[in-house]
Amino acid sequence: MISTLSSADIAARAPRFALIPVGAFEQHGPHLPVTTDTLIAQAIGQAVCERAGGMLVSPVTVSCSHEHAGFPGTVSVSATTLAMQVHDMADSLEQAGFGLVVVLNCHGGNYVLSNVAQERNVRRPRMLLLPARQHWEAAVAHAGVESSPSADMHGGEIETSLLLHLWPQAVRVDLIQDHAAPNRPLLTFHGMRHYAEQGVIGFPSRATAGKGRLLLEKMAELLAGEIQAALESIGCPLDGPAAIDR
Repeated sequence: MISTLSSADIAARAPRFALIPVGAFEQHGPHLPVTTDTLIAQAIGQAVCERAGGMLVSPVTVSCSHEHAGFPGTVSVSATTLAMQVHDMADSLEQAGFGLVVVLNCHGGNYVLSNVAQERNVRRPRMLLLPARQHWEAAVAHAGVESSPSADMHGGEIETSLLLHLWPQAVRVDLIQDHAAPNRPLLTFHGMRHYAEQGVIGFPSRATAGKGRLLLEKMAELLAGEIQAALESIGCPLDGPAAIDR
C-alpha cells in the first residue's frame, strides 16, 4: 500500500491535497497486530484519496503510545517529536504546492496533533485533522456495530472488524477475548494495563468482516466530504501541486 508513483506521476495527477496517515506501533491485545492503527490509517487514507483526489503520503508508523508502555512490542516517541515530524512533513508538502494538508490520525493517544493543527491554522486554514468523534459514531451506526466508540476503545469490535475486512490473515481469532472497562477516569495516570490486563477494552467477539467493510466505506465517504468542503472554503486551486516546475 506504499505509493509507487513517481514525482512526474504526482504532478500529472495534480492532487488537490496531501494526506498524512498517522498510526502507531503498540499492543492491541493478543489477537491483533501491533501495526493495527497504522494499517487502518493507511486503508482509510487510501480510500479517501481515491474518492477526493488526494496524494497519500507514507504513514507515520510510531507515535505517542505511552499509555501502553510495558506491553511487549509497544514503541513510542515523545509528543514533541511527533509534533515536529508532522510540522516538518506539512512544511515540505506546502513547499511542493499543496494548499491543504490532511492529517488522518487513527491513534487516540496522539493528543498533541490537535495543538499542531490549531497552531498551523492561526494565520490561515491549511491543516485539517481528521477524523472527529462524530465521524466514528456515524460510521459505527452505519455498519451496525453494537458497541459505542467509547466502550469499544481498544482492540474491540471496531478495530477487529476493520482488520477482518482488510487483513483477515493478521487476526488471531482463536485468541479473541472481550473485556469491558467503561470507566477509565485516570487512563493517562495509570496506563492501559490498570484497566485491561490483556490490553483489550471492547468486544472483539462481535466483529465481522462485513462490519469492517461498511465502516471503511462510510469513513471514506464522510472524510472525503469534509475535505471537499475544506478545499472549497479556502479556495484551493485545482492544480496546486502541478505547479512544482513552473
